[in-house]
Amino acid sequence: MTELNPTEYLEQPFGHLAELINAHAANHPDRIALDDGEEKLTWAETAAQVNRIAAQLQADGLTKGQAVSILGTTTIRYALAYLGAIVAGGCAAPLTTSATPKQLAAMMADSGAMHLFIDTAKRAELAGSGVELPEIKHVMIDVAADDAPQIFDWMAGEGAAPKDVGVGPEDPYNIIYSSGTTGTPKGIVHSRQMRWYQAQAGGGYGAEGQVTLLSTPLYSNTTLGIFTPTIAYGGTVILMRKFDVRVWCELCQQHRATHTMLVPVQYQRLMDFEGFDNYDLGSLFLKYCTSAPFSAELKAEVLERMSGGLVEIYSMTEGGVVCLLMAHEHPDKLHTVGKPWGASEVITVDEDLKRLPAGEMGELVGRSETMMSGYQNQPEKTAEASWHDENGDRWQRMGDIGKVDAEGFITLMGRSKDMIISGGFNIYPRDLEEALMEQPGVADAAVIGIESRQWGETPLGFVVAEAGVELDLEALKAATNADLGKTQRLSELRLIEELPRSHIGKILKTELRDLVG
Repeated sequence: MTELNPTEYLEQPFGHLAELINAHAANHPDRIALDDGEEKLTWAETAAQVNRIAAQLQADGLTKGQAVSILGTTTIRYALAYLGAIVAGGCAAPLTTSATPKQLAAMMADSGAMHLFIDTAKRAELAGSGVELPEIKHVMIDVAADDAPQIFDWMAGEGAAPKDVGVGPEDPYNIIYSSGTTGTPKGIVHSRQMRWYQAQAGGGYGAEGQVTLLSTPLYSNTTLGIFTPTIAYGGTVILMRKFDVRVWCELCQQHRATHTMLVPVQYQRLMDFEGFDNYDLGSLFLKYCTSAPFSAELKAEVLERMSGGLVEIYSMTEGGVVCLLMAHEHPDKLHTVGKPWGASEVITVDEDLKRLPAGEMGELVGRSETMMSGYQNQPEKTAEASWHDENGDRWQRMGDIGKVDAEGFITLMGRSKDMIISGGFNIYPRDLEEALMEQPGVADAAVIGIESRQWGETPLGFVVAEAGVELDLEALKAATNADLGKTQRLSELRLIEELPRSHIGKILKTELRDLVG
């Protein structure tokens, strides 16, 4: 076989991750590809195991584009299952571990998956929930169960390789389920072409000695934004099972990490860590940040105290515009989220969705090479999230109010919706409000996001009691949180006599925020 040059291959308009994985195994067989602190694999070992998993998925009947669900703590084996699904010609469908059993069952059914790769802890949680799961084959990520094989016992024999099923640019690569909903979360479908564009991002990936330290879970699009190009270029990925500031610093120093992706709350915790300056983190070349508002003050502190460049990414899982702020190159623009990247475009529209003149503040709509294909099984939701220009071309509504300055930098002025971003996860207030309204004695409810040093934002609820009812707010909060996912939970409840509303009955959340101060 002719030796494939990954850098040249990545210059093609479209290609396959499977080809790159095999090329790295051939070109750098002994280079470490994956390390989660308990296990580590070279590129030769990674390619062999990914191919064996992909071959077995096909042997089990996986068809082109079919989903493969994955649920558990981020480990090497989780990454192997993810990559195996892609290489088999399927579609990876990682599920958020913070979702409720009912939500998880709905996501599995919605995806159409025939396999679920799962670890012991999550399987026990599902088994004890009483929720009926769809018919799906379980493969254990960690330890075999009586009725479910362990991944290494289940996969095809040594030397096995999957068949070429002819996947193309428009075939699905993954489904990312939005977090923070009490119903069935929307499944955001990304095409193979979309991920190929992302893999081509570069940024020093694959250079000798390049190491990416990841501390966010693999079910998050945030993580995939840096995991995908690192794999594509043949770098080394260090996977953290759970973020801890001291452990992150130790790993960064130990492995001489060159790249990392962190959400703003993680940067804040690092800056607040008393022992931070005692570690040698001088190997860092590029640090990325996305998923939540990143204050200018925090950006400035990170630039001052951490080595390497700082790149803020403004986009959304659905795609739309992709903006990059090269903070180390534009210290006078830290209040912005940067400029549209590559072929990305952004404009603003008014309340009637009419295009506004350049420079005027309005709702941001954008388009890029990394837009989603649409929401899984929800064409009406795809239509709601779209804006079409005079030529009929689809743009993504970003859900934010902003303006573009004379130099093309975008400043966010607020959100067109009241979504809360806590610890990098999206929380939709309406879902928490509905959960509150289901509780006995609650006549009305509203939820807003308030500033939190620990989480960036956190949900605060206001409740109105039914006539003659005395609410125990702590008990009410506990009962409501029991029905919500881990990342959705209310931090505080306040009793209010009446919710402020407009003349058409809309809750005036600006007035509620004024009450908080």
